[in-house]
Amino acid sequence: MTGDRAIPDCPPRPRVQRWGAILWPSFFAAGICTIVFFALVDPLEWRDLTFPDWSISREWGYTLGFFAFWTATASSSLFTWLLLRPASRFNRGRDGA
Repeated sequence: MTGDRAIPDCPPRPRVQRWGAILWPSFFAAGICTIVFFALVDPLEWRDLTFPDWSISREWGYTLGFFAFWTATASSSLFTWLLLRPASRFNRGRDGA
């Protein structure tokens, strides 16, 4: 704070907008990752190398792979969102205000 004037801060975004900003780009990134990965790797061969006792079809392999990529990219987007939050919103009160 400088004198009696507060540092301008952007208003908090609605929750649905915050979740959309995290999940929507990660959905697209997961789609690209899935396309590239499964263009090179057959889900049944991957299953045989990792979990040979499981009975997973090729379609389930694609589905599980997509959701694994979506989880990874969503966690990356969430971490970026956490790092980009304005510091002024969390540092209030440190200087006696």
